[in-house]
Amino acid sequence: MTRISTHIFCDLSTPHNDGKFNVYDDIRKKLIAKGVPEREIAFIHNADSEAKKKELFAKVRSGQVRVLIGSTAKMGAGTNVQQKLIAIHHTDCPWRPADLQQREGRIIRQGNENPEVEIYSYVTEQTFDAYLYQLVENKQKFIGQIMTSKSPVRSAEDVDEQALSYAEIKALATGNPHIKEKMDLDVAVSKLKLLKQNHLSQKYALEDKIIKFYPQEIKRYEERIEGYKSDIERAKENTFPNADNFSKMVVEDEPYDEKKGAGSAILEACKAMTSPDPKPIGSYRGFTMELSFDSFSKEYVLTLVGSLRHSTPLGADIFGNITRLDNLIASFPERLSACEERLADTKTQLENAKTEVERPFPQEQELSDKTARLAELNALLDMDHTENEIVEGEPEKIDCEERADRGIAR
Repeated sequence: MTRISTHIFCDLSTPHNDGKFNVYDDIRKKLIAKGVPEREIAFIHNADSEAKKKELFAKVRSGQVRVLIGSTAKMGAGTNVQQKLIAIHHTDCPWRPADLQQREGRIIRQGNENPEVEIYSYVTEQTFDAYLYQLVENKQKFIGQIMTSKSPVRSAEDVDEQALSYAEIKALATGNPHIKEKMDLDVAVSKLKLLKQNHLSQKYALEDKIIKFYPQEIKRYEERIEGYKSDIERAKENTFPNADNFSKMVVEDEPYDEKKGAGSAILEACKAMTSPDPKPIGSYRGFTMELSFDSFSKEYVLTLVGSLRHSTPLGADIFGNITRLDNLIASFPERLSACEERLADTKTQLENAKTEVERPFPQEQELSDKTARLAELNALLDMDHTENEIVEGEPEKIDCEERADRGIAR
């Protein structure tokens, strides 16, 4: 028979062994009444030395002790008895989210032989439990927003998942259905506000593009279009091909009518370079030729300077470099068409942006309705709180011993 074990966490009191009521002894009595042998129930407090603690943990791991009851401090971090652990029970709510995580970390960990485990949280309506879970919820929201990497605080999409579970427990503890509705509305309104903020951010970004980016892009493309048109005409007016289909080239003030001589002169100019900075070396088909060295790609670059600057990398072949220059000039019409297409696309994007920026937030009415309902619930809950204070009158007087048994903080 496979034996399983369970942990019961309780920070409300400690076992006294003096006959007075305490939660630990009460839980043990109820378990025995339900048929659990007393020898299979243990209090962590009874293991008051390292040797006793090792012996107790060994019994839990082997299944001899099936129910281990203790506080978060004594049975939290460092308690590695998860092998047969099937369930843990939160009989109360600690002060910090980390305490709850430490408790649940005893069972949700490597080495547990059970493929599925269960976690139980117990609350009592109209008690201090509601305040404790409210406290833990608020702490977890803050921790979840600041310490996790989900998203920056200014654009947090939702409350932390763990905080939401604390909030649900808090709602159950209060017994007021308006609390659950308010909790749901808090999440919904927060999400809608985030969506609206994103909508406004996109609107502001579009407005900025309408004012700055698109006009600058349109102007840039228009200038390049005019530049390509001018350089296409420049090439036509200065192209006089000979029998070898070559127009005269000037390199270092020396004119060349043949490709071989012009190509060799370009290579010699490359060898003579002492600086990577652009240097005018001559002219070709109406364009000034500038030679430079690209330190990143480790290659020489020849730029034809007209209304625009047109560059091509050079190789080691005499005739190949002349062909590269001719191909560069031949590509002007194609590049002109590409610029005209981009100009048309940019103008279309500008018109679309002007239309989009005028659109209102699509969920504005839903946000307004839920915000109004949330305000009503907040007012109602505050009113209920005030009325309760008036009806209840003076607070109940509790002596120190009864306060300790109830687990109420000072």
